Amino acid sequence: MAKKLVVKLADNFERNLADIERFLIEAEAPQAFDGLLDELLDTVIPNLEWFPNMGRPFLNRAVGSVEAMNALTALCAKLKALLADPDGLREYVMDHYLVLYAQIDGNIHVLSIKHHRQLSFDFEAHGIS
Repeated sequence: MAKKLVVKLADNFERNLADIERFLIEAEAPQAFDGLLDELLDTVIPNLEWFPNMGRPFLNRAVGSVEAMNALTALCAKLKALLADPDGLREYVMDHYLVLYAQIDGNIHVLSIKHHRQLSFDFEAHGIS
């Protein structure tokens, strides 16, 4: 049986959760935030502990413009310093959210969470710009 990995939450992920909570409280839907936390604790984190490669590789997305190709090339160059394998940067797809995570030094680092309707992840918040 595979070894259970440790899941660590990045400061940026925790800020994202706080932003989501504020938004849902303002939208008078605090129960939606409780549901998100339940899904993270009961499903997402246990899945990542046992199956760290289950998410789709983030960098395997189709690129639709020269600007996006240039940004992806620059991102890949910077990630080489952090990740042994660029496919180690992955997305976990939830019903309404995407979770960005990476396997670094034998641990899973949960970097960010966003709603499907948000445009992209904020790599500058991770010190990758």
